[in-house]
Amino acid sequence: MIRKVTRSPQQTEELGAKLASVLKGREMIAMFGDLGAGKTAFTRGLCAGLGISDGVCSPTFAIVNAYSGKYPVYHFDMYRITDADDLFATGYYDYIGNGVIIIEWSENIESELEPDCIRIRISKTESENERIFEIEGLDDYADVIC
Repeated sequence: MIRKVTRSPQQTEELGAKLASVLKGREMIAMFGDLGAGKTAFTRGLCAGLGISDGVCSPTFAIVNAYSGKYPVYHFDMYRITDADDLFATGYYDYIGNGVIIIEWSENIESELEPDCIRIRISKTESENERIFEIEGLDDYADVIC
């Protein structure tokens, strides 16, 4: 597991861009963390690292935002997903294997995540902007990401 601490939204975005540099284009990235943990900031950085300059924002109401860059990116927000029917209605299964999928609120669909997905747990600390990232599935790239 890779453990990285960021101390500002900018550092969180930089971490996302570093992770983007090792992607092959078909990964699933499952993010876990409380409201305000930095999931969208991390996604903004990841998208920037893939050459996406469009306004990256949380797809809270749209459920999924699609972006075009080095690879297609499908950014899901599963906060309001409560059952298998809801998940199916998002088109989630159609996106798998067709680009980079990055998922906010993965805890709501954990049983439906790909077994080899990259898992990122984000924790807040007592410091307002400090975040702890625990990244599973990319140990071979620790020197690039950290």
